[in-house]
Amino acid sequence: MTMMNLDPFRELDRMAATLLDRRDTPRVMPIDLYRDADHFVLSAELPGVDPGSVDVDVDGQLLTIRAERTPRSQEGVQWLARERAAGTFQRQLTLGRDIDTESISAHYENGVLSVMIPIVEKAKPRKIAVATATDRAEVTA
Repeated sequence: MTMMNLDPFRELDRMAATLLDRRDTPRVMPIDLYRDADHFVLSAELPGVDPGSVDVDVDGQLLTIRAERTPRSQEGVQWLARERAAGTFQRQLTLGRDIDTESISAHYENGVLSVMIPIVEKAKPRKIAVATATDRAEVTA
C-alpha cells in the first residue's frame, strides 16, 4: 500500500513537528466548552488514551486535565504515516469564582473526556421583581 500526499505545506508542518518534537513537552488537547443551564460542560478529545492515565485536578480556581498516550512500538514495521502524537497531553483552565469546585465530575467514554462544572446556586440567573410607584403606595396605605 502506498500513500500519496501532494500537499507540500502539510509535509513541511510534519517535518517541522518531527524536528521540534520534544517528548517532555505536554501536548494540547482540543476541547469544546459550553454552558447548559446551571453548569458548564467541557469535552476534551483524547482518542487512544488509557482511561487510567486521565487525571483531573482542581487547585483553587485552576482546573488541570492530564492524560498519557503511549506510543505503539512495533519493531520491524515500516511506518507509512505516523501522525497521532504520543506522550503527555495537558490543558489548564482558570475557573470563575461562581463555580462549585467541590461538585465537579468527570466521565471518559469513547475517547472523549466530559467534565461537568456546576455553577453555585447564588450565581444562577434569577428574576427580580420590579416595583412601581403604585405598589409602594399600596404598601404604605
